Amino acid sequence: MKQSINKYAFIDAFNEIRPYSFSYEGLKALYEYLTEFEDESGGELELDVIAFCCEFTEYANIDEYLREYRSDLLQEDYDDPEEYKEAIMDEIRDKTACIPVDENAFIIQCY
Repeated sequence: MKQSINKYAFIDAFNEIRPYSFSYEGLKALYEYLTEFEDESGGELELDVIAFCCEFTEYANIDEYLREYRSDLLQEDYDDPEEYKEAIMDEIRDKTACIPVDENAFIIQCY
């Protein structure tokens, strides 16, 4: 028997077990992503906060991401910083799931 939960119960579960893993906005974006995945796949996911924390990571911006994951793209190859940012985001999307949180922050499925 499975129990459906809403966005607020999802956020509360993370705040109880792993309160510093994702921002509030990040948790909302992750919830939307996971429920959309369920709808598209026709399956149901189990709410396993620890597993989701191991599988997904939120980054405040591209620089934070680049400190953890090295990119093959060099900033000096781009005249426009926005063009470089978009190239990095394209590289991320080519490698893994990328969930936008706001204009700078995003969540990736770890790889």
